[in-house]
Amino acid sequence: MGSGAEMNEQELIEAAKLAAKAAYAPYSDYQVGAALLFDDGAVITGTNVENASYGLALCAETVAIAKALGEGRRGGLQMVAVTGPEDKGDGSPITPCGRCRQVLNEMAQLGGTDPQVLCVGKDEVRRVQLSALLPHAFGPANLA
Repeated sequence: MGSGAEMNEQELIEAAKLAAKAAYAPYSDYQVGAALLFDDGAVITGTNVENASYGLALCAETVAIAKALGEGRRGGLQMVAVTGPEDKGDGSPITPCGRCRQVLNEMAQLGGTDPQVLCVGKDEVRRVQLSALLPHAFGPANLA
């Protein structure tokens, strides 16, 4: 896998797909993977983690951001890839849920970036800036 500027979209998507294989999704059987690319070339992945108490489930993007924050990262988010199972639904690209858009926005605002989000479907990759997924976002700057 490349690093930094060498990392291409397909490599980031593959990292997200690999992460999805480790998903803990016994209730929905819907494995989601996320891969975050940072400006120093680091890639941090996450997977969805379900719970018998459904409201306690964690999305892949939230897990990846929590890992990044736990490693001391504060900004630098350049690109995000999100994948779901290709054999579920209609094969349309999967997008981050509202909560995950907000969580991604927090990291983006910490570094003043507007990362591209690769929403991966069975036969299509939809490329959307985070600001288009979450317009007029609330973040750290609103509290200053």
